[in-house]
Amino acid sequence: MRRRTLLTGIGSTALLATPHIAKAQWPGVTKDEIKIGHTIPYSGPASAYGVIGQFHTAWFKMVNETMGGIAGRKVNFITLDDGYLPPKTVEQVRRLVEQEGVSFMFSPLGTANNTAIQKYLNQKKVPQLFVATGADKWGNPKEFPWTMGWQPSYRTEAQIYAKYMRKEKPNAKLAVLYQNDDFGKDYLIGLKDALGADYAKFMVKEVSYEVTDATIDSQAVTLQSSGADVLVTAATPKFAAQMIRKVADMNWKPLHFLTNVSASVGSVIKPAGAEKAVGIITSAYIKDSTDPRWKDDPGIKTWRTFMDKWLPGADQTDGGYLAGYGVDQTLMQVFKQCGNDLSRENIMQQAANIQPHDCAVLLPGIGVNTTPTNFHPIRQMQLTKWSGSSWELFGDIIEGTGA
Repeated sequence: MRRRTLLTGIGSTALLATPHIAKAQWPGVTKDEIKIGHTIPYSGPASAYGVIGQFHTAWFKMVNETMGGIAGRKVNFITLDDGYLPPKTVEQVRRLVEQEGVSFMFSPLGTANNTAIQKYLNQKKVPQLFVATGADKWGNPKEFPWTMGWQPSYRTEAQIYAKYMRKEKPNAKLAVLYQNDDFGKDYLIGLKDALGADYAKFMVKEVSYEVTDATIDSQAVTLQSSGADVLVTAATPKFAAQMIRKVADMNWKPLHFLTNVSASVGSVIKPAGAEKAVGIITSAYIKDSTDPRWKDDPGIKTWRTFMDKWLPGADQTDGGYLAGYGVDQTLMQVFKQCGNDLSRENIMQQAANIQPHDCAVLLPGIGVNTTPTNFHPIRQMQLTKWSGSSWELFGDIIEGTGA
């Protein structure tokens, strides 16, 4: 699949009306256009994430039609399907950089996928900006100065779950289902960070799955047979929904923690069965569109207005659309700081010095900021529990124990 957004419009804001210069331009940038590259699975086992690519496409369409583009330049947003297959990601990214000549890669999705392109993009000095994965390694500016994450680290998230488990179930028997790649393994690392020397005392079973597996039913049976009364599911949406269903069908009732990236009501909870997910705990940093507390929230209302106009008919219970909105707002802040200098070097420099901005869909008390030595833009989360109809926040805004 190949999607391209290239639309014109009339500038209306100071950010986007900045006069552009006529002299030599930068890679992916002319006096009239900026090309942005993107990869995401529109097909394959993680295709549920394709809605994020749909949102980005609609966002840049809005930017072009209502704001005149970026610094007077129309956005040519090229989003390609990689099927969640790292070799395909490499192929598509090479095409975007070497044939399409994009300025930078924006929010490519997948831990293994971004790992496969990280060295290449850093060698080419092409920004790999706000990758759509929470692997802890995206915050390593010393070794990979052209790569930056956006969402909280999986490792930090796992630390938060372990801290809560120790408090609520000091004699817990812990089991983990994890995807057999850096995404899933980050949860094991985070649990070990928080549990330290007690890790072996708590952990009774670690079971992995491959993204090519048809189901995780056998893994679920193995985990239940371990005698565990606490379960951490570090799985992408398809497998997370399967796990929720299987746990309920086996009448297993562990304290169940679910990775944040599979907490979408539309793509996970509803397919699994809302009643089967009751009591599951995850962590949040973005407001939940199904939570009644945000019904009159200005940020959610603005997002809904955008969705109604630019993505009519889309499922507004799917958290992917909210995540897309949050990261797109952060990118707009980077562009604002860039002014007319849209060189790759300046884009990365401004991304490493993000100033406070209105990221309207983040939870109150959670912000976005970076420094040249801190490439983790969001570092706080809050626990939330599925009630049967919505996610309900509880406790304080918290951070992990640190790496």
